[in-house]
Amino acid sequence: MNLKSAINALIYLSVMFGVVLLVQLYGLVPSWLFYSVLSGWGAYVVIAMLAATGRNQAYPAAIVLAILTLIVSLPQPEHYSYVQAGLSLATITFLAGSILQILLIILDGFYLIKQKHKT
Repeated sequence: MNLKSAINALIYLSVMFGVVLLVQLYGLVPSWLFYSVLSGWGAYVVIAMLAATGRNQAYPAAIVLAILTLIVSLPQPEHYSYVQAGLSLATITFLAGSILQILLIILDGFYLIKQKHKT
């Protein structure tokens, strides 16, 4: 698997984790928050479609979205209460999703730097 394929896989996994997150959030959070997360997930779907069709615009957009996701998610104290409470679907979703975003930032950043030096 090459670097671009690995990044694509991380983007697709982000879309799948988003579905799991949306199912967990529905009915649990205020509607404005649910629709905010839904719109972020929609942005990831668009990025996944761009990546699937080989569009280079997907990769800088994926980094921006991964950073925004972490900026919004990591400071929330509720997320850490899930982790302290023990292993649950919410804990797994939070930890795996955060790790996924960090890996995406690292690999995608490396890919974009590599592409820049090719030109």
